[in-house]
Order: sequence, then structure tokens, then C-alpha cells
Amino acid sequence: MIGFIGLGIMGSRMADNLLNNGHDLIVYNRSRSKAETLISAGAKWAESPLEVAINSDIVFTMLANPHVVESIAIGEHGFLNGLSEGKLWVDCSTVNPSFTRKMAEEAGKRNIRFLDAPVAGSKIPAENGELVFLVGGNKEDLEEVRPMLEVMGKAINYQGEHGKGTSMKLVVNLMLGQTMAVFAEAVNLGEAMGLDKATVINTLLNGPTTAPFLNGKKEKILQNNYEAEFPLELLQKDLQLVSQTAYENNLAMPITNLTKEIYGLAKQQGLSKDDFSAIYKYLSNKK
Repeated sequence: MIGFIGLGIMGSRMADNLLNNGHDLIVYNRSRSKAETLISAGAKWAESPLEVAINSDIVFTMLANPHVVESIAIGEHGFLNGLSEGKLWVDCSTVNPSFTRKMAEEAGKRNIRFLDAPVAGSKIPAENGELVFLVGGNKEDLEEVRPMLEVMGKAINYQGEHGKGTSMKLVVNLMLGQTMAVFAEAVNLGEAMGLDKATVINTLLNGPTTAPFLNGKKEKILQNNYEAEFPLELLQKDLQLVSQTAYENNLAMPITNLTKEIYGLAKQQGLSKDDFSAIYKYLSNKK
């Protein structure tokens, strides 16, 4: 039995792919309503994270931040207290490397194996089973879960020891957040100079400085529809984790810190739950 804890935008779709590919699944989410579709499709519902662990050989978690992961793992009714020795925890959450190593240590105290396996990709890749897994931990443990990762993703990139998967995820999301903000600012500059917004966007997307993910943000900006694929508040949280990790590694990151504050200001303007491409909306309102 596979356990899956955390059924938000990403987790619900990842769990659905596991279920659709023949895996027996037991699920938990803070609000049961997000699990109803999975339950209707055959997943078993657990009343607590602990119940998930008691009934699982492998537990996947996809949670919002380090605080939530820690609470679910080792807090009251924490699932690590229910996993038997030798079982495996795969954390797909985006957290910071030092926290990942702490969780690996907590698992190790209980003789539970651990992998950090955050993903590159958002709502649509999760739905289509096209995520990219960035994995840290023991290679033998990775091989055990590879068949499960393969139904949720198109690529599995092994990064090294515990914390290396999380480290790579922060590198990826740093580029993601910075690129989106610069793109939004460039479009705003074009408009301020009297250029047509669609023309600016199309020219940038077909030029040498584009990034593939920006193609998926084009219509959101043109139609002013920022339904979340990756919520802005989570991107800003990830940039905060980048800043924290840079501090822990004695590294100055002034551009990152400025970008983080810009996303933070966008949150204050009520854009938290919107897609992170809504940074364009925030910047355009500052003309």
C-alpha cells in the first residue's frame, strides 16, 4: 500500500496518477473535500497522517512548507511514529536543504528510510504525469520507488545525498521566479513605450532570451486570468527559503532578495492565491 499525504494542486494529481496506474493508495489531507475524487476512484481515506503510515509501506508527502512537513511528520499523530522500521518516506515538498537533512535524521532515528524528491513542474505536468523529480538520498531506495515516480513524471534526476534534491529544487525555483519577474517587467516596459502587449510577448517568446515555461504564461497575461498553476505565495515562500539557505552558506544574493520582496509586495496586494505570473499584474499597476 502506498500512502499519500497532501492533496493540493500538485499532490492530488500525483496521487491520481498512482491510482490510475494500479497502485493501492491510502490518502490524507487536512480537508477531506480535496480527497473525494480520489476516494471515489478507489483510494482509501485515512483520518490522520498516523493512520496513513500504519497502513503503508511507502509514504509520499507533498506539503506547503517546512512547518507543515514537520508537524505532519513528527507532531501529534505524526506519521513517522506509525511507519514500521525499514519503510520509506519520500518527501516531494519544496523545503530548504538543512530542513531536509533534519527530517532525514528524524527518519533515521526510527530506522525509516528517506528520500527528498521535490519536483520541477506545476499543475499541468502533474496532471499529465510529466514532472521532473530531483532526488536526494540512497540510490537503492530510489530504485525501489522508481516505478512510482515514472508514472508521475517524465524524468528522474538523481542529485546525490540527502538534501541534494531539495538543493536543486531551490536552484530551479530561483530561476523560475527571477525569470518570470524580469519577463513581466520587460512586457511592462514595452507597453510604457507604446508597444502592443501581445506583440511584445510574442517577440520575447520567439527570441533568444526566452524560457520554455513562459509560453504557458502568455495567455494568463493577455487574458488577465491568473488561475493558479503555481500560486504566487508558494513561489515567494521558495524565494524566502533560497535567502535562508544562502545565509546558511554565507552567500550574498542581493538580486534574489529584491525579487523576493517584490513578490512579497504582490502578496500584500491580494495576489497570494493567483498564479505567480500575476507578478505582471502587480507591476503593471505600478505604472
